[in-house]
Amino acid sequence: MKRIVAIDGPAGAGKSTVAKIVAERLGYTYIDTGAMYRAVAWKTLRHDGAVTDAAILHAVRDIDVQLSAVSGTLHVTVDGTDVTGEIRSPEVTHIVSRVAALGPVREKMVELQRAMAASGKVVMDGRDIATNVLPNADVKVFLSASVEERARRRCKEMQAKGYDVDLDELQKEIAARDKQDRERAISPLRKADDAVLIDSTGLSIEAVVERILELCA
Repeated sequence: MKRIVAIDGPAGAGKSTVAKIVAERLGYTYIDTGAMYRAVAWKTLRHDGAVTDAAILHAVRDIDVQLSAVSGTLHVTVDGTDVTGEIRSPEVTHIVSRVAALGPVREKMVELQRAMAASGKVVMDGRDIATNVLPNADVKVFLSASVEERARRRCKEMQAKGYDVDLDELQKEIAARDKQDRERAISPLRKADDAVLIDSTGLSIEAVVERILELCA
């Protein structure tokens, strides 16, 4: 059985949902790195004034991000405050790619992520796990889906949480975020050479989970 599983992919590909289930099936710890960057974005938005690089770097300087599983649900705290729901807001989503593009932010988060994975038996998902954070992971997966499919999924998710979102605008936002993630100078989004590509367009969550579990056997 493989001990470290890395799942990368663009926004809305279903990484978090799939990674959480895979971790549960394996009895591993699930580490949602996207939630960690969202935590920095959330803290940045707590300060008055415009969202600037300086404001982001101030927020991350002494941030304490903790991930924990409570009754099977991932909880995220920032400096002792539970922000599990708040980090999924449209406001946080709007700036998270900008937050993640800054070198000092990535350095801080990668340090925390590697420490979390040091003991093994983890499933970690994000944008650069297999290429940068855990390049020696035992299983590497690049999970993707069409922009249209990802926008539909995200729209359904946001509406279920009570947010008023427009599907067309969401599709444009996801496409723009893809571009930002691919073109950023530091650890851009890309498939690791030895990662297995899984296109989840038209696939059920269970089908994707089973494919990854086969790779872990």
